Parts: sequence; structure tokens; C-alpha cells
Amino acid sequence: MITKTPKLLFLALVSLALLGACRGQPSREAPRRVFDDMDEQPRFQPEEVSTLFADGRAMRTPVPGTVAQGQLREDAALYLGKIGEHAWVGRVPLPVDEKLLRRGQNRFQIFCAPCHDRAGTGQGIVMQRASGAKGGFPAPPLAYAERVPQLADGEIFHIISNGVRNMPGYRTQIPVEDRWAIVAWTRVLARSQGAQVADVPSDLRSSILPETP
Repeated sequence: MITKTPKLLFLALVSLALLGACRGQPSREAPRRVFDDMDEQPRFQPEEVSTLFADGRAMRTPVPGTVAQGQLREDAALYLGKIGEHAWVGRVPLPVDEKLLRRGQNRFQIFCAPCHDRAGTGQGIVMQRASGAKGGFPAPPLAYAERVPQLADGEIFHIISNGVRNMPGYRTQIPVEDRWAIVAWTRVLARSQGAQVADVPSDLRSSILPETP
């Protein structure tokens, strides 16, 4: 049986514990803290002076070799389109399926078609409007021109990423996988120009051929 005094003491301790967890109501006065629980930590504003380091800088240069979380890119074939220092990746290093091709078509029409147009003829709206400008504007190569099909997939990926001549690079606008999807779609555009009935799966040929009378 619990006597009256210990019972009151128990209730008092519980009340104190509950009050200790309460941060109180909004107030203009500075809070009184016994344990700050890291509510306030020492920190520096950008470019603020620090007496901790000999050079007086609070902003520190990352240790050489530091890689931001989620940005470890050891696969040079995927992220650079290269094998070693000088060889280009021959084929897209991702599974080339219908999903990838549809994604490539979508990204091509958004980022590339303004100059290259949707069919890759190099006569997009930008080129049409620039044709009358002083000095003109050099048209981009056709997606299915003789030179482009001869390029390795890795080299096309590199051009999309870093640009070439008047074309800007898109590595900051287009994610890596989408750049490879665009590469795959340029191959579709190139193949479409010399496509033959034999290239179509046999179970789908009837949908493109006229019915025999």
C-alpha cells in the first residue's frame, strides 16, 4: 500500500517531467534553458572570419578527392561515354528497350528538336528563324547524315553533354540516363531513313503493308 507522502512525491516528479518537456508559449523574452539540446550551435556565415584556422577563413576547401553524397561516378563508360582515356563507348551502356526509346524520343523533342527538328533534319524552329539573320546560322548535321552514324554512341553522348561548335552542352539540364536515351533515339532516326520491310518484325508487317487485292 502506497502512503500519502510518497504518492504526492511521485505525482510531483511526473508533473516536473511533463513540464520539462513543454517548451512553453510564444514569448518575446529569451528562453531559459537548462539543457539546450543543440538548439543553438556555433556556426559561421559565408565568408566570415574564423580565428580557429591560421588563414582566418571559415569556409574550408574540401579535402582532395572529396565526393558529394550520391555523386560517386566511377563508371566512366556510363558517365563519360569513354573506355579508358581515348576510346569511345561503342553502344549505349543501358538496356535499349521500348521504354528507353520512348524516353529518348520525348527528351529529343524537348531539348533537341528546336534546332534539329523532330525528324533530325536540322531545320528546327531556331534554324528557321535564324536563316534570315545577318550572317546566318550554321545548320546542325542531320541525325542520319553520313557522319553521324559513323560516330560511336559514346561520342554522341559526349557531344550532347559538352556541346560542339555552336551547340551548347546539356549535361546540367539532362540527366545521364536521358542523354543515353537521346543517343538511342538518334539511332532510330538514322535507321528510319533506310528502313526496309524486312526490318519490321514479321508479326507487324501486315500493319504497314497494303492489303493484297
